[in-house]
Amino acid sequence: MANPSSLASLAVPVGIEPMEAKLVTELPEESGWQFEPKWDGFRCLAFRAGDHVDLRAKSGKPLTRYFPEIVAMLAHLKPSPFVVDSELAIQAGGTLSFDALQMRIHPAESRIKKLAAETPATLILFDMLLDTNGKSLIEQPLKKRRTALERFFKSARNAEGLKLSPYSLERDEAERWLDDARGALDGVVAKRSDGPYLPGERGMLKVKRLRTADCVVGGFRYETGSREVGSLLLGLYNAEGKLDHVGFTANISDKERPALTKQLEALIAPPGFTGKTPGGPSRWSTERSGEWEPVKPKLVVEVRYDHVTGDRFRHGTKLIRFRPDKAPRQCTFEAIEPAGRPPKLVAKLLDA
Repeated sequence: MANPSSLASLAVPVGIEPMEAKLVTELPEESGWQFEPKWDGFRCLAFRAGDHVDLRAKSGKPLTRYFPEIVAMLAHLKPSPFVVDSELAIQAGGTLSFDALQMRIHPAESRIKKLAAETPATLILFDMLLDTNGKSLIEQPLKKRRTALERFFKSARNAEGLKLSPYSLERDEAERWLDDARGALDGVVAKRSDGPYLPGERGMLKVKRLRTADCVVGGFRYETGSREVGSLLLGLYNAEGKLDHVGFTANISDKERPALTKQLEALIAPPGFTGKTPGGPSRWSTERSGEWEPVKPKLVVEVRYDHVTGDRFRHGTKLIRFRPDKAPRQCTFEAIEPAGRPPKLVAKLLDA
């Protein structure tokens, strides 16, 4: 358990904000950059002072109670004190499972302990903010922080549940990581090798490899306070031939809205979705709850998405175009299912 009086003595405060990334479309080509995989997990700042450990999410919220196996592992490491920047992840089926990770955020301690034993988490290290001598490394260049991190990891002596994230100074290798990601990575980040750690600032760059899928429009929601369409509800046909709700798209222009509303209203008919149906806000999205209108499965749209969690898009998607040339029945889960083999980079990390 965390002890504020002990952790408060650290030169890097528990409330420090992590350095953020700015989303860009291409990795930088000039020299002086370090590239790292952006793992698909929970960003986590881990603090240790004496026997006391604290885990903090990117938002600053405590994660300590949800990952008791990580807390125990860090508390038993020989080097102390330390503050590391990392990613919490859970291995499942030879890759990383964001769905399994989110199941940990549960109010029942007994449930958390059960999951910790059945699906233990991994802490993937990628930066160090405080070394084991208690010295802050925030103002030090990344290459010195990385040296300190590697020294720390070596001293941990292959502690179970602790991994060191790889990095590369070669842009071509980072591009290969993106090509091989297949949803297991959240992208690739680029950091200045001579740059300091910038708490709360977008001091690094991030590139995502976005994917597209053709989906059936199974329903829609009206815009708040309006009788015009606000979002399209997306579906894919499952193995039983039923249409499951998989997410939404809402980037409809004001110019398109009136005509699209009339088109959708002409198609209103239950049930819309014959499998899983839309509900209220979920852990995957902030899509508002409320009434939705079912429509006949006649319209197909192409959308851009970043991640699939379980059997739906984790975030809202971007509408690219309507696909009148494609039959709705052609829109199945095969469009978003990952390849059978795990990404090479993930497999290499997990086997290390």
